[in-house]
Amino acid sequence: MANWSRNRGIMRKRAFNVLHVRARPGLKTRGVLIAGQLALPVALGRAGIRANKHEGDGATPRGRFKLRRLWWRPDRGPRPRTLLPLRPIRPDDAWSEDPGDRRYNRPVRRSAGKSGDRLWRNDRLYDLIIELDHNFRPRVAGRGSAVFVHVARPGFAPTAGCVALKPGALRQLIAHLGPRTRIDIR
Repeated sequence: MANWSRNRGIMRKRAFNVLHVRARPGLKTRGVLIAGQLALPVALGRAGIRANKHEGDGATPRGRFKLRRLWWRPDRGPRPRTLLPLRPIRPDDAWSEDPGDRRYNRPVRRSAGKSGDRLWRNDRLYDLIIELDHNFRPRVAGRGSAVFVHVARPGFAPTAGCVALKPGALRQLIAHLGPRTRIDIR
């Protein structure tokens, strides 16, 4: 699985360098994530993988992205073991998907009834979220927002543009991720 390094005589797990995501031939909404010797099935966006992503197109963006941080629901499980920066999800956390909002493609606080992709969800899809740096610097309005790695729907139903894994596979994976890990979606 992960590489091991010796640090002061202690064996420690090192993070994966690159996660490779590829669509399955003939199945644009299904794919595989390869990390070291792991090969994990994933759900992709309903429009498959596209290089020219736009807000609301349902495509998973093609490219190589940094894993910015891991968000998790503290009421649904213990603090995850990972080398990524961590942030607990609060009930008022959301993500701005409005290209006209100055906070577009950024985390925001939302009160009840306000728009935005809520991170505190009942369907468990966002119990664990890996935030990607897609459309981060420079941030371009309308080029896509809220692209995450998160928990898959039952039956690996397509996402709105994210990469999704089974909960157990995602937990297994995040234990081997760190600040230098990249995700390569092709």
